[in-house]
Amino acid sequence: MNLNKPLRGIIPPMVTPLLDDNTLDIAGLERLVEHLLAGGVHGIFILGTTGEGPSLSRSLQQQTIEAAVSQVSGRVPVLVGITDTSVVESYSLARFAADAGANAVVSSAPHYFRIAQPELLNYFEQLVKNLPLPLVLYNMPTLTKVNFEPETVARILSWENVIGIKDSSGDLEYATRLLRLIQERPDWTLMTGPEELLADALRAGVMGGVCGGANLFPRLYVDLYEADQRNDLQQVRSLHEDVLQISQLLYSIGRHGSAVIKGIKCGLSCLEICNDHMAPPLHSFQKPERRIVRQRLEQISHLQAHGIQSVMAGYTNRSSSKNGR
Repeated sequence: MNLNKPLRGIIPPMVTPLLDDNTLDIAGLERLVEHLLAGGVHGIFILGTTGEGPSLSRSLQQQTIEAAVSQVSGRVPVLVGITDTSVVESYSLARFAADAGANAVVSSAPHYFRIAQPELLNYFEQLVKNLPLPLVLYNMPTLTKVNFEPETVARILSWENVIGIKDSSGDLEYATRLLRLIQERPDWTLMTGPEELLADALRAGVMGGVCGGANLFPRLYVDLYEADQRNDLQQVRSLHEDVLQISQLLYSIGRHGSAVIKGIKCGLSCLEICNDHMAPPLHSFQKPERRIVRQRLEQISHLQAHGIQSVMAGYTNRSSSKNGR
């Protein structure tokens, strides 16, 4: 499947289901892919932040690419994270992704040295000239210590093989500046990462969302995007409130920055979709936190959005069945 049109819509940053530190939960990955596709997502992004991409071994990254591309089987585009501190390693993983049948690659800035904008530009110039697939930039300044300044993006706009940027800065003013810049490239996309800003970002003109919560409730985020596309502001507001509820209930368990990924993965495990083992240096929630996740899922089950009810109905039925035994 070629990328014959610009990326738009909801493209979840898929978690990587693991059985242990270096073993892929293949059955869980297959269930998760089918769960996402049943929710109507417009693409799948693997090996990103939510997918713990930088923490996985190269062999595990390659297994994940092969398994995900095979399971998706051309139904939606598959984007592969290739972020690394080495341009050679990024290119090598991109080559593997292309050979496996992926549709595009995604890269943030290299994340060890504090680099300046000229160095950032030079790094991507080196990477792009050898890439076998289109590239989406990934602006993640909280983790990489560097922002893709608008002036740098303006320079990159002339590079045909770069097709967009995912912005996880949480800065809507920055996103608005990028929107003005990319008007000259109708094939480009600008997508937002923080789902709490999805509704406002779509209203501002952003073309979609790469939202972690869509791992759990893909149809909810797809419905919000589609409501925005048909200018149904009342529906957007209603679904936005549900998105905020999920964020407040599931992403605030524990006191570490990894709580968001842990909450999503633990939720998927409670829903019996995939295993929730975390790649080192992170670790999974323990029994006390897991109990809280189950309680919070029960609260979420009372939200009326179809995108939530379609998932939680099966969970509630399984829970009732187990309690009745």
